[in-house]
Amino acid sequence: MKKILTLFILFIFPVVGLASEKPVWIAGEGESYQGEMDTLKKVKDRARRNAQSKAVEMAVGTFIKSHTLVSNSQVAEDLIYAAVRGKITKEEVLSAGWDTKERNLYKVKIKALVEPVYPEEGGGLSAKLHLSKTNLMEGEDVKIFYSVNKDDYIYIFSVAADGSVTLLLPNANMPNNFTRTEKAHQFPPIDSRIQLKAMFLPDYKGTAAEERIKIVATRNKEDLLPLGFKEGVFQVYDEKSTGMIGDLVRKLNQIEPTDWTEATSVYILRR
Repeated sequence: MKKILTLFILFIFPVVGLASEKPVWIAGEGESYQGEMDTLKKVKDRARRNAQSKAVEMAVGTFIKSHTLVSNSQVAEDLIYAAVRGKITKEEVLSAGWDTKERNLYKVKIKALVEPVYPEEGGGLSAKLHLSKTNLMEGEDVKIFYSVNKDDYIYIFSVAADGSVTLLLPNANMPNNFTRTEKAHQFPPIDSRIQLKAMFLPDYKGTAAEERIKIVATRNKEDLLPLGFKEGVFQVYDEKSTGMIGDLVRKLNQIEPTDWTEATSVYILRR
């Protein structure tokens, strides 16, 4: 008896508009301990860099959050926001000096104007993705075909309209997601016991719906399950029981933009 994966299809409402990220003023606090071999200048510079780093980190979180709140489904469609970095264009020192309790601890507080910077994603990595059909009747099988231009690791996701993410590959039955260059791949593989079947949610009343399948290719193996994404080998999870697209964006934001790329395919389900 074949085991079946059910892809629940949810309607994705049209996006009215996208967030336009503007530079933001962020306060950042940094500190540095003075060692026996440290000069005063070295300690001050280290504390200031620490404050700058924290300001940029907070600003990037603001850029991602504002875009996600305005258009969560667009984040699912275009993960370029995961590659956003921050650049300080103006900076003011609000306070600086030695800690009153720890005499070797130097503290700096700055106010920085940080603007978003979107590096070119992929850096030579590219992935191609298409589905067996883009228009499906309920109950039909779905096959995913993909290829990459360099040896890397592939992660396949189903992203629902509510932003919930189901991890299809790797999974308990197929833990190895290493993918060879330019070779065409299929999920589920030929002769696999796994099937993907497109079906409406039980309470869905419409006659048509839309679902996104996304692949992310990374140079190095990334541990995404701790983010909360449940494996979707035998079922699909909703927003209350699995990770959200924002979790994926935040994880990818920690990876250098040149070390990952993505591709998305959409299909429509009809009754």
